[in-house]
Amino acid sequence: MTRNVPRPTVLPTPLTVPRQDRPTLLLSGGSGVLGRALIDELAPDFDLLCLRRSRPLDDPRVAEIEGDLLAPRLGLSRQEWYELALRVDVVLHSAAQTNWRTPPEEILRTNVLGTDTMLDLAARADAPLYLVSTAFVANTPTDEDEERFPGAAAYLNSKIRAERMLREAGLPGAVVRPSVVMGDSVSGRIAGQQGLTKTIGSMVLGQVPVLPGAPEARVDMVPQDYVSRAIGDLIRGGVGSGEYWLTAGKEAVALSEIADTCAEFAVRRGLPRPPRPRLIPVEAVHRLLLPMLEGTSLPGSVRRRFEHYAELLLVFQRELPLDSSLGAPHCGTRPTHAEIRAALMRNLESWAEERPGLLSRHRMHAAAATATEVAS
Repeated sequence: MTRNVPRPTVLPTPLTVPRQDRPTLLLSGGSGVLGRALIDELAPDFDLLCLRRSRPLDDPRVAEIEGDLLAPRLGLSRQEWYELALRVDVVLHSAAQTNWRTPPEEILRTNVLGTDTMLDLAARADAPLYLVSTAFVANTPTDEDEERFPGAAAYLNSKIRAERMLREAGLPGAVVRPSVVMGDSVSGRIAGQQGLTKTIGSMVLGQVPVLPGAPEARVDMVPQDYVSRAIGDLIRGGVGSGEYWLTAGKEAVALSEIADTCAEFAVRRGLPRPPRPRLIPVEAVHRLLLPMLEGTSLPGSVRRRFEHYAELLLVFQRELPLDSSLGAPHCGTRPTHAEIRAALMRNLESWAEERPGLLSRHRMHAAAATATEVAS
């Protein structure tokens, strides 16, 4: 029997709607890695308006507004802009350009102008604004970083500038600084692939013989439901100022532990146990390993993969342990070290469930390689 599933309310232009008993929250970035978790967290308590540019969210719990963060007034008419401001009680700005392969000037433009537009709307709506930044603003990029890792440096600089804009605007609200956002701690699921998911997947398949990083290096990562719960608590608690570090802090897992978890998972799935990646200091990767690879027959994809890992780990490892506000009043709970490792295993299970063909092919290739070695 076919069920009639309610469709989301799509508002090409904002409409004047009678105020409801629940406050109305405007969310940008609802389709992003953290955005879906924020919808899950906030939908029970708020009437959600989600700003989108083109692709619908297809979520019956939200009303969608089609607009462009980089256009004046989101591309809306003056009347539509005015009506939207009348309707909104809280603004949560989570949208950002996070693809470090994007030209640096475009990353800066998107993240800075987008924040400026949302600040303008919050001021007109007399609403608090909660800005989703990143914990890695603690790592101010150097000139050398900007030359080696232009995308990551532009991203960090854009977040530093966005935070400063909120402080200078004098609006009520708060800055939230999540570290690396993992999949859900229970289901392991996450909206879309990001750097962490791709990296741990490659480690399971034994495709990461070398990782830039010191053996004692830690990677601060937190499951998305812990992050979204903390943001929801801050908003529901009416917190009107401050900067909140949504991080694992001293509970962060070591890079070597991540490698061990990936190897354990591979064995569980009947795959060959991948060798633990050799950890090489970032400086050695750039001064020795990458130049050496240029003179070999290795494909360009291998070099690009090393560059990608170096960029990720440059940002994610420095200045650890980070501060953490998780577990403070109106700021969710802090995961333990063991809970983060368990969440990592569930993330791997979710990754594998979405790629049964990939794992089957890898298992077959490994078996064939073993048979060839035995025959020879």
